[in-house]
Amino acid sequence: MIKHFFTTLIFLFNFNIALGQMNTEIKVPEFDDNYSKTVQILENGKTDIDYKSFRENFIESKQFKIASEKRTEFRELTKEMYRQMSESKYDSIIATTKKMLSIDYTSMKAHKALRQTYKIVGDTINAKKYKTIQFGLLKSIVNNGDGKSCKNGWPVIQISEEYFILDMLGVKLDTQRIDGGSCDRMEVVDENGEKKVYYFEISNVFKRREKLKEE
Repeated sequence: MIKHFFTTLIFLFNFNIALGQMNTEIKVPEFDDNYSKTVQILENGKTDIDYKSFRENFIESKQFKIASEKRTEFRELTKEMYRQMSESKYDSIIATTKKMLSIDYTSMKAHKALRQTYKIVGDTINAKKYKTIQFGLLKSIVNNGDGKSCKNGWPVIQISEEYFILDMLGVKLDTQRIDGGSCDRMEVVDENGEKKVYYFEISNVFKRREKLKEE
């Protein structure tokens, strides 16, 4: 009797989660460009792509301008996501992160929260899918440099990628400045109080800003 009760409870919980997911799906941009086509490929579960090119294609896409216009909305969704995470509202987290990815599919923090939530609710297929995408995006940065000098800085397209990587490294930002005109020099402190320096190559960040000025 007790076993049947808990089985029913788990079923109802997962059913409610499923209903929440159905109400919000990631909206694939309807533009005929490489970024939009790749988002569709990834959503179809084909995750073996060139993630560096994908991130760079985002800058050239029509969705890039839309995402820039929705910066405030994206920030509010991010705040909402963290609030929902603190309250363990799993169906709401899934819905919110999907809204974020509908704006900017290159967002590693959204992919991370989504895959962690899918893991919690027992959806192993989607957990694996979004984990692959998150780490594909991450590796397309950290595998293209060592972050130890401006010359070998990690190439980013958005400043948010820098903060995500620092968070993954478990360090706190102390000071930040542009070095050599093409990289961010980030002085950080690790959990042991040790100071370290990481460099990010930011030419695509400048390219991003110039593109917005032209339009």
